[in-house]
Amino acid sequence: MTTSGSDVTVEDVVRRVAARHRGERGGLLPVLHGVQAELGHVPQEAVPVLADEFNLSRADVHGVVTFYHDFRREPAGRTMVRICRAEACQALGANSLVGWAREAGLAMGETTADGAVTVEQVFCLGNCALGPAVEVNGRLHGRVGPTELGAILDGTVSS
Repeated sequence: MTTSGSDVTVEDVVRRVAARHRGERGGLLPVLHGVQAELGHVPQEAVPVLADEFNLSRADVHGVVTFYHDFRREPAGRTMVRICRAEACQALGANSLVGWAREAGLAMGETTADGAVTVEQVFCLGNCALGPAVEVNGRLHGRVGPTELGAILDGTVSS
């Protein structure tokens, strides 16, 4: 598999990122973050290469990738929405945001068929005083209700 129309393969990317962390104790996590930063996700083809680089079993690498929710195995949508589900945001109405997303056809942890939007739940965005909080494409928003989330997405998805 090559990445985005170039001749660079997933293996090339993984080995280049791994080389930056060679010899580090616990280097698998930084390499996984680096691979995801470059490719947008950690593809299945990366697992055997990572296992080779870190002298681990494929099962060990797969276990790490699937255990941590920050690692995606499929590319995220062009717009990334993270809804906080921690206690403070829940108390201030985060469930209404999740309900609105479902009604809008946006399933938690999934990307729309057209690749436009990925919605994820997280368990703290560190914005507890201004809950419910959402993060859209890395930008934090506080005191967000369904109407505000719709407006944010209308401005983000259409542009």
